[in-house]
Order: sequence, then structure tokens, then C-alpha cells
Amino acid sequence: MSSFADFQNEIYLAGLAGVCPELPMTAAGLAERARELLDAVAYAYVAGSASAERTAAANEAAFDRYRLIPRMWRGTSASDARDLSVEVLGTRLAAPVLTAPVGVLGLLHERGEAIVAEVTRELGLGMVLSTAASTPIEEAAAPAGAWWYQLYWPNDDELARSFVERAVEAGARAIVVTVDTPGLGWRPRDLELAHLPFLHGKGIANYLSDPVFRARLSAPPEESEEALRMAVLTWVGLFGNHGLRPADIGRLRAWTDLPIAVKGVLHPDDARQMVDAGADAVIVSNHGGRQVDGSIAALDALPAVVATVGDRTDVLFDSGIRTGTDVMIALSLGAKAVLYGRPWAYGLGLAGAAGVRHALRILLADLDVAMGLSGCAAVSDLSRAMLATAR
Repeated sequence: MSSFADFQNEIYLAGLAGVCPELPMTAAGLAERARELLDAVAYAYVAGSASAERTAAANEAAFDRYRLIPRMWRGTSASDARDLSVEVLGTRLAAPVLTAPVGVLGLLHERGEAIVAEVTRELGLGMVLSTAASTPIEEAAAPAGAWWYQLYWPNDDELARSFVERAVEAGARAIVVTVDTPGLGWRPRDLELAHLPFLHGKGIANYLSDPVFRARLSAPPEESEEALRMAVLTWVGLFGNHGLRPADIGRLRAWTDLPIAVKGVLHPDDARQMVDAGADAVIVSNHGGRQVDGSIAALDALPAVVATVGDRTDVLFDSGIRTGTDVMIALSLGAKAVLYGRPWAYGLGLAGAAGVRHALRILLADLDVAMGLSGCAAVSDLSRAMLATAR
């Protein structure tokens, strides 16, 4: 049974000794603290979204269009009466939460991916490891519990297959193909600093360590600054793939027996095509608002996708989760689990493992407490009947 709500008691008991939390207790507070303290390029990379950042704002505002309808006298307020665990794509999780595949964590901490792996294992959550990691798949996954590998499908099928096979060998439990990023969105915060981390050799560790990629180079990237520069230019020519179509899921299926989830789906017809082509799950997401400004909010896209493919496959949700009740709303609209990104990334930059743990425990405790107070003993109790439309 759930014990995530115990975080609340820990804080109040520490308060008896005059000890207050060192980090803010909200996602917004973590973002503000990160803005104040993090290196400018690190903060811009994590916080930045496309163009005027309307989509990022819309993702969070979309939750305001719903209100939960708590039910009373159901005996669920005690934490031992609640079980938040779920099984998604064959992966058992202590709560319906996975860390989203945030890339270039080396901007925030030298052990970024390994720290996230350690903390998610400790908490019983899932981790989705980005292709754009600062450490190679094998090193990042070594301390992990339940983890999935997120594939940015490069413009080189042999390299894509190598990434997938490495992830399988390292113990991934699913492959998450991101489909909304055949190229990078227009991101003014990074542009104002003239900083794209990949061009500085950051966030391309999986490429630099891959035998197929290295075979494309005239010299090992560690040999000299010039060799690294040429490796970066090779990366530029390989990142992104504008030629992919739903049928290519069949090629990915030939490379692995792992479950395949497609991330970045907003239109129900796209979801149907992906499932028809063999996807085991779709993740409703607009990349946290980082790709298309003015895009539909991810939460607004969720109900139609669930109505179209929810009876055939798992539907997950990403983009805009900031509170435990956000998680409840997404699950009530039909999501099986959610991906959670920026707040724990800010925590990583602010306090390393302690910051990631803090950010995740905020979300989990909030979810646990709100579930109990709403009369929900398990996530299976959440449904559209739990929601009203805000006026």
C-alpha cells in the first residue's frame, strides 16, 4: 500500500525541531529557484519552449478546465488503504509516474542520468532514458530499476538499430519512439544565448560511444578537438529523420521484441495509424511545448486519443503535469500513467539526487493525499465520472 503521503509527516515532524525544507514545495517554486541559481544556459535549455511559449503555458492552463469531484466516507484517507501501483507495458510501477526523457542532463549535474536512475529505482517509479543523454546508455542504465529507452530515430537506420539493440542489452523494458522531433523547434531562450549543447559535444554521448556512429568518423572523437568537431558535424547530419512513416514501426518491431510506445501524438487519426502499424502504446504529448508554438494543449488532445485507441492499447500522457491532482485529472481522462519532466530536472540542478528525490516526492505525496481525500483507494477508481468541467 502507498506510503508516499508520509513525506508530509516527515516535514511536519522536522518542523518540531525547527527544520524547514531547503527546497521549495511546489513545481513552480522549484522553477523559480532554478531561474535564480542555475547557470543561464542550463536554465534556458530546460525552461525554454517554442517561440512565444504559448503551448507550454496552454499545457498547464488546460488542467484548469477540469475540477475533481471528491467522494466522501469511503475509508481511504489512511495511507494503508491506498494502492497507487500500476502495470504499464508489462512494467510494474509503485505509482503511475515515469520521469520524462529529458536530454543533456550533464548541463545540470555530471551524474545526471545515473542520479535519475538511482532515485526512480528507490521510489519504484519508471525512468525514460533519452537518446540525447550525457552518458552512454550502458552507464546511465546500470543503476536503474524499471526503465524505458527513448529513441530519436536518426537519419541512419543502422545507427537507429544499434541504439535499440544497445538499450535491449542494457535492460530496457520498452522502446519509446519520439515522433514530434524530426528537427528542433524554434527556441528563443537558447537562441538568445547562441547555445545549442549538442554543438559543444554535450548530449551526444550515445552517438560518440556507438560503434556504428564511430565507423562513420575519420578519427576517434577523443583523439583531438578537431576530431570531436568533426564528430559533432557528423551528428548534425544524422539527427532527425523527416522520412519516417507509421509503417516504419514494423521495421522497429523487427529489431526488438520489447513493447513499443510512440510519443508525441496529438491527433486521434495519428494515434490510430500508429496502433494499426503495431505500436503497443501511444503517449499524448506536445514535447512540453518545445516544438510547435500555438499547438493544442496535450491534455485537450487526450480524450479524443483515448476514445479512438484506448480500447486497443495503453495511452499515456506527457506535457504539463505539475501537481498530484494533475495526475488524477490525466488518469481520469483515460491515461494509464504520466511522464513528468521539468520540475525534477530543476531539482537535479539545484541539489543533485536530493533535488530529484524532493521533486518526485512532492508530486507523489500530493497525489497520494489527494487520492485519499477524494475517496480513491486505487488508480482504477479514477474515471471521467470523477471530473466536472470548470465554468
